[in-house]
Amino acid sequence: MFDVLPRPAALRRTGALGLATALALTLPGPLASAAAPAARPTASVDPLIGSTNGGNTYPGATRPYGMIAWSPTSSTGDQTSTGAANGYEYNARRIRGLSLTHVNGAGCNPGAAGDVPIMPFVGDVTSSPSADTKDAVYASDFSHDNERAVPGRYTLGLDSGAEADLAVSRRAGVADFAFPADKPASLLFRVSNSLNGSEDAHIDIDRAHRKVTGWVLTGAFCGRRANGGVNNRKSYYKLYFSASFDRAFSSYGTWRDATLSPGSTSADGGEGYATGAERAGRGSGGWVGFDTASDNDVHVRLGISYVSLAGAETNLREEIAPRASVDDVAARASRAWDRELNSVRIEGGSEARRTAFYTALYHSLMQPNIISDTDGRYPGMDGEPHRLARGQKAQYSNFSGWDQYRAQIQLLALLKPEVAGDFAQSLLNFARQNDGVWDRWVHINGATHVMTGDPTAATLATFSAMGVRNFDDEAAFDSLARQATEPRDEGLSDAGCPGQCVGQRPNLAQYLSSHYAAQDACHCWGGAAETLEDSVADAALGSWAKLLGRDRQAAYFTERGTWWRNVFNPATGYVQARNLDGSWVTPFDPGSDRGFAQGTSATYTWMVPQDVQGLAAAMGGREAAATRLDGFFHKADGSWSVKGGDALRYDPTNEPGIHAPWLYNALGQPWKTQATVRRIVDSVYGTGPTGLPGNDDLGTMSAWYVFSALGLYPKAPGSADLLLGAPLFPHAVVDRPGRDIVIDAPAADASHLYVAGVRLDGRDHPRSWTDAGLLRRGGTLTYRLVEQPDTRWATAPAGLPR
Repeated sequence: MFDVLPRPAALRRTGALGLATALALTLPGPLASAAAPAARPTASVDPLIGSTNGGNTYPGATRPYGMIAWSPTSSTGDQTSTGAANGYEYNARRIRGLSLTHVNGAGCNPGAAGDVPIMPFVGDVTSSPSADTKDAVYASDFSHDNERAVPGRYTLGLDSGAEADLAVSRRAGVADFAFPADKPASLLFRVSNSLNGSEDAHIDIDRAHRKVTGWVLTGAFCGRRANGGVNNRKSYYKLYFSASFDRAFSSYGTWRDATLSPGSTSADGGEGYATGAERAGRGSGGWVGFDTASDNDVHVRLGISYVSLAGAETNLREEIAPRASVDDVAARASRAWDRELNSVRIEGGSEARRTAFYTALYHSLMQPNIISDTDGRYPGMDGEPHRLARGQKAQYSNFSGWDQYRAQIQLLALLKPEVAGDFAQSLLNFARQNDGVWDRWVHINGATHVMTGDPTAATLATFSAMGVRNFDDEAAFDSLARQATEPRDEGLSDAGCPGQCVGQRPNLAQYLSSHYAAQDACHCWGGAAETLEDSVADAALGSWAKLLGRDRQAAYFTERGTWWRNVFNPATGYVQARNLDGSWVTPFDPGSDRGFAQGTSATYTWMVPQDVQGLAAAMGGREAAATRLDGFFHKADGSWSVKGGDALRYDPTNEPGIHAPWLYNALGQPWKTQATVRRIVDSVYGTGPTGLPGNDDLGTMSAWYVFSALGLYPKAPGSADLLLGAPLFPHAVVDRPGRDIVIDAPAADASHLYVAGVRLDGRDHPRSWTDAGLLRRGGTLTYRLVEQPDTRWATAPAGLPR
């Protein structure tokens, strides 16, 4: 993807930076030997990985944890849909704008955000863009030959002849738009056209000061899902923007619904949260036109805020110098990404391996996302503006809890503990503003209720275990413990169910009485899944309580962490939903999702990372459990089955089973973890747009790859223990406060995928896991890798992961 593209047909004024020239200056890839390792990790990042095949990533310009993410919105001929959950589908070769906000890899379609698409349009604006319901007029085709994406910069040439070159800071951006010199040129601001629609929107055009400002009132994450969608069609945030131009407007106007108003400077109107014909043709926006006879290049400076228009303008003023070019801002963004990605420094490996690795790390560190302005103000979950408390550097949001607590959270704590601490404090702030309720999927300042379980308990317990300290852990624990022990009225509601049940610990009184979530009375997505999720969360709370010196609460929650046993049916050998009267839900099919959330019994049966030895005992012992696990990854004929599509076997596209390859370590057969992980890495991950197996889910699937490539994986939520596998690279250094973690595996290559021995700081390490000491003190792990399975290393029962 790093070859320099041909110059598009659009002509630029003399001295203006051409698109091809801009790309050549920002893409170090083509200048280096393909065999040589890149000096900067950004040279190995391909933002287009995961942009099709359901990965739902976006290729646009963003910074680590950035508020702004300036990226294209695709069109497939329906103004109310894009063909992908987050607005960009690689195989959709038409766009209707470049939107200011995105969320990486969320699964609902449309997912979230995609606010304020800005479209460079070649032609006269003669009708309302909102009336162009099929995107037949005010959109443009493009070729991927005229598209380039690198960390912090996105550049696109449209078939219409228009060009866009975008770069961003954390809360602001700059853009150069160029148009054919012989045609009318405009920028359309589709203020109401967020991915999920909008309740209201507003635009103002200030001709005298060459500014366009406005806002959109929106939200509705997953608002169009069949399960719970109507319940979640609500607004919870307002995005403000302010755009300043380097030249005067030759024309301008606004529209609302089908009415076009040339010369108008203000408009209002939302689209609603429906889809298709129910919403098509609604909405508002405005345009500004430019005389291209002598100057066909337009420079734009733009800031955003979730607090106010003044906040957007301050963010722009504070973050981007008045005369900063796209090159200037892109260079700063590239350096910021290099600093972030250098938190893991790898050596060796093929170019493809390095690209897959650093792109996965890039996707992992896109979130959480800053929602506080440079002055420390942010929108609270109560709908009111708040200011950062002393010591907190930023308010973060976009917490895909059910997904992230399994891998991305651990990677964040490992690499960026200061960010993790501010994120934890951010979630505590939201809970305090939300009557003590910790929502399981937080978008901006909205409680969306998406998914199941209590992932925040697992997340903050993990942060604490992994040494994150810069948050009020005592207050956070107390609040989460209350949520886990004190029933609330909304826990008896079916609003939003399934998928977005409003109760965060649904029917808690029944759960505390029965010690499982009853399928016929739980007011949840699925009783068996809810029981397993709550058991993981409670076990994590128990571990956290022990760290805090609260022995009574530690014992209580640890015991609750074993309640998964109450939905394990010895007669079938699977986790199975139960009714309130204790009977098993029948008929039972291990390939069915009845009682589960986005997965089957065959997958969820393995979702007991906090008590693998207990699960093995329930299955008849470690040998029997390992044989069962073999059948989860292989067909009856012994061939691999790790790509998904089989309800009885491993699904790499969703979270409930992604830890399962690592369970062999606890079962005393770690060589099978090594073989299985390598098979998954080689067959379902890769480079190019299809390089992710499914929804990236805010960096979760990418974090799985990063851990697996390093030969490490988090054992269980609420723990700092790391399971050991076979590294992909001969050498890696993981930045840690104090002493780093160094991973040496000199023989690492495509054929050496088995571990025959490990040394930790020069001493033999006969276990397939490490405890919290590695994170506290750092150290060097030295692997001896071989080509054939070593069935002796790390198999002693006394040394298996606890």
